Amino acid sequence: MVEHPLSNDVAYIPPQCYTKTRDRAGQRAKNPCYACHVRSEPPNYVDDTEFQVTWSFPAAAAKNHWSNLFAPPVQRAPHVPDADVLAYVRKSNYFDEQGGIPLARTLAALPRAWDGAGDGHWDGYIPDAWFSFDERGFDHRPDGSLTGWRAFAYYPFLGTFFPTNGSFDDVLVRLDPALRQDKNGREDMQIYALNLAIVEAVTSRKDVPIDAVDEAALGVDLDLDGSLGRATRVAFDAAMTTSPDGTGRMHYVGRAHEEELAGRLPMAAGLFPVGTEFLHTVRYLDVAPDDTVRMASRMKELRYGRKIRWFTYEELKAHAASEVVEQSESSDGALHVLWEIDRGIYNNQGWLFQGFIEAADGSLRPQSYDETAYCAGCHGEIGRTTDSIFSFTRKVAASNPAGGWYHWTQHDLRGLPEPRGRDGQYEYARYLERNGAGDELRENQEVQHRFFDEHGALRQREVERLHQDISQLLLPSAARARDLDRAYLAIVKEQSFGLGREAVLAPSTHVYVEVKVGEKTGIERAVDGATVAKISILSPSGKPFAAESSPKSARDRAKVPGQP
Repeated sequence: MVEHPLSNDVAYIPPQCYTKTRDRAGQRAKNPCYACHVRSEPPNYVDDTEFQVTWSFPAAAAKNHWSNLFAPPVQRAPHVPDADVLAYVRKSNYFDEQGGIPLARTLAALPRAWDGAGDGHWDGYIPDAWFSFDERGFDHRPDGSLTGWRAFAYYPFLGTFFPTNGSFDDVLVRLDPALRQDKNGREDMQIYALNLAIVEAVTSRKDVPIDAVDEAALGVDLDLDGSLGRATRVAFDAAMTTSPDGTGRMHYVGRAHEEELAGRLPMAAGLFPVGTEFLHTVRYLDVAPDDTVRMASRMKELRYGRKIRWFTYEELKAHAASEVVEQSESSDGALHVLWEIDRGIYNNQGWLFQGFIEAADGSLRPQSYDETAYCAGCHGEIGRTTDSIFSFTRKVAASNPAGGWYHWTQHDLRGLPEPRGRDGQYEYARYLERNGAGDELRENQEVQHRFFDEHGALRQREVERLHQDISQLLLPSAARARDLDRAYLAIVKEQSFGLGREAVLAPSTHVYVEVKVGEKTGIERAVDGATVAKISILSPSGKPFAAESSPKSARDRAKVPGQP
């Protein structure tokens, strides 16, 4: 493997980790840290709640390397008029004018500048999603065939992934071919949909409703009632949560069932099957003629993850312990990020993560080592994730349109009620209260003025509106959306992602330039953020969506400007 040094050995520690928890002496500390650093749920064995109360950084991370926070590129860039900004974000850089995928063509004829391994071949992911979804969220190629990708709606994660803080994003999932085929190896969409429901139940540890199916024909007791009858749900086997290896009575269907019985496709609570892929696009914000903010066609980033190896509970526990030892024995406390060049970074828990980012000319290009290492912290050693993934266990409930299997271009997040944790508390309102802000950097003044009074107390009227419709918090004003687009475009023109890719509008004042490693944050007691419980999507009127309100097909839906 070719050696490529990192210019920032702690690029895996994101800018948000430098946020000041206390602005003035005597002020009660704010806690944005709990969003990520929590007492984990096995088989995630990273209990990093200590990060809430102590600046537990490696020595190499004491100085904040993300200087774009303090000297935003937008402040030294020429002003881009509103009309030009919107024209730019509405032009797709994933598809060309003929509807093709130029990045895929370029990777197939690999330029020397992108050939990091020096072998003339791209060994990583080559984009193959067409973002043409049917009424069940399945993606189709131009010839109508299925790509295997399926879109799902989910509650955006706290802070960073709120569009009001800079970006709209979506996520697609694809399972290994064995999970998409019947027992004879033929592609079968019913089998695939059932296995996706099984994966959803296994990772979220909850029952998942399904269309009625004959269990006898499948040879699997999906509802775990002890007989092969007519099932209308995939039941989660609660005994799997206490089993030493996470196994239980649940099984896959189709060819995957045979692979599972042969020991080639293991299943355990809280873990995705080997071969699972996620595709995550991070996009600019578009503004509709009525000033509604929506997802833009232009991508800032195209992120990809694939599970390539199975780890048992014991192996994951041992890995978590070894990471602690590695960090304690490191000369500067920094963790080593393993980069496999074309294939991305390996997180030592079975996953490869790879990314493409916007070049100065607006096209998509492979990320560098430093730019890819940025992903390692969030998809590595933190307590919040489920098998290294944030989004899937945040999928909206099956009681929603298309069972929650739809893309934001088919149905956006307006009218989606606020999620509640397992403890019954509203998740986003709790975040506002604990953090004292609507973003991890605590710099979003629009949210501050909308949701907090002059004394820093939450405005209860706005909180009540949030309970009914998360867009009240998550979507920015049209003016802020355009400003955020301008701010990020300035970073693109400079290609200064290594100094921070957050779209900030002014120098950050709630972020440390340097932290005193080992000192207390001022947060007296670490708290947990209860995992999101699934609740129904309501229409803007407050009533559940009717069956006829399900997402439109790819042919009939209202398209994002510039999307084929």
